[in-house]
Amino acid sequence: MDISNNTGVKSLFGISLIAALAGFIFGFDTVVISGANLPIKELWHTTPLFHGFFIMSMALWGTVLGSIFGGIPTEKYGRKKGLLWIGILFSVSAIGSALAQDPYTFSFFRFMGGIGIGVSSVVAHTVKPAGALVTASPCDIHTFCCGGNPVKILELG
Repeated sequence: MDISNNTGVKSLFGISLIAALAGFIFGFDTVVISGANLPIKELWHTTPLFHGFFIMSMALWGTVLGSIFGGIPTEKYGRKKGLLWIGILFSVSAIGSALAQDPYTFSFFRFMGGIGIGVSSVVAHTVKPAGALVTASPCDIHTFCCGGNPVKILELG
């Protein structure tokens, strides 16, 4: 099948790509902050309790709250607008974390990024459930349309 001129397939591929990027961002943040653990601790000379509970885990607390309440704005405003606002939230969080001058500001923006991660875990799954993509795609290109994030496909399948 020639998929180069089929707009429906291109749209489906675009949705799959966006959902795969959401899956990438979901894990990327945790990896980045783990690598920056010691430099952050040395920068602000924090106690182990404060550093572990307040600085390092703020994104995880945000993720929990974002995943619990992320369905509310998604239901109200739609998935497309939800993804747009998640992107804005990630951008503000990244810029704020980069420019933070103290551990409290840094933790606030990390928490904000965590909310984005939590909401994206809800929105990305509703944008790209494997069954819906397979059902919507022509049968000879299922793998092409659904291969953007194989872990999520296996998780949902």
